[in-house]
Amino acid sequence: MSKLLKTLCCFSRSSTTATTTTTRSVATAAAAATTSTPKPSVHLDETKPTTSTPSTMGSIPTPSSSAVNPATETFLSLLESRRSIYPLTKALPIPEARVQDIVSRALQAVPSSFNSQSNRAVVLFGAAHDKLWADITTGALRKVVPAEQWEPTGQKMAMFGGAAGTVLFFEDQEPVKKLQEGFPMYADRFPTWAAHSSAMLQLAIWTALESEGLGANLQHYNPLIDAQVAEEWKIPSSWTLTAQLVFGGRVEGQDPGEKTFQPLEEKLKVFGA
Repeated sequence: MSKLLKTLCCFSRSSTTATTTTTRSVATAAAAATTSTPKPSVHLDETKPTTSTPSTMGSIPTPSSSAVNPATETFLSLLESRRSIYPLTKALPIPEARVQDIVSRALQAVPSSFNSQSNRAVVLFGAAHDKLWADITTGALRKVVPAEQWEPTGQKMAMFGGAAGTVLFFEDQEPVKKLQEGFPMYADRFPTWAAHSSAMLQLAIWTALESEGLGANLQHYNPLIDAQVAEEWKIPSSWTLTAQLVFGGRVEGQDPGEKTFQPLEEKLKVFGA
């Protein structure tokens, strides 16, 4: 196993300071265009109530004050406060270099199966972010959305374009394929485990950006835009686009709606305690 791991792809360690990371382009090779015509994705608004009767966070046992670690409480509070925020501005409350620092450190810290490190990310600011939404995504959607139904879609594209930037999340298929070849018994599981790692990275960056005062929302217009994204930013052919995190300044007075929850008793079982 150790020999296999030494062959896996690994990113160079990014700087952990906000002043040393200045390069916006992270792509290195051109990608092949997709051949199918996929349907546009549907984004579920997490602020809408579920079909179950909404409730509070649930009946969570309260530990004694001596058993509470302040760092853990801070971490959990950040998870609880993370929300989908849609009206965003181009005015960031932190430097762009700090955003790059957060993405870099999360890329290095988030776990992956067999330490395969299959996660990849591209950060778009300014004109690059505008091109993604006003040109690439809008252009792709106009080909599949009927003209008479375009208005709400166009409004969404304008809303995303009005933000400050986007983090594009990718999975590098090369490390996944090497694990499949090295451990054929688990070949069918490695893509799922890579997806788990990607989801953890998305949550980590999303939560960290919101803790810095930004707003963000996660979109999934892949694979509709994959080929054009790969061509525009010279994305390696082994990278597969998985999600787009739109981020920006928060609009004053535009707080997310109240989030509802299914009863905790329907989602959690504890034995032996």
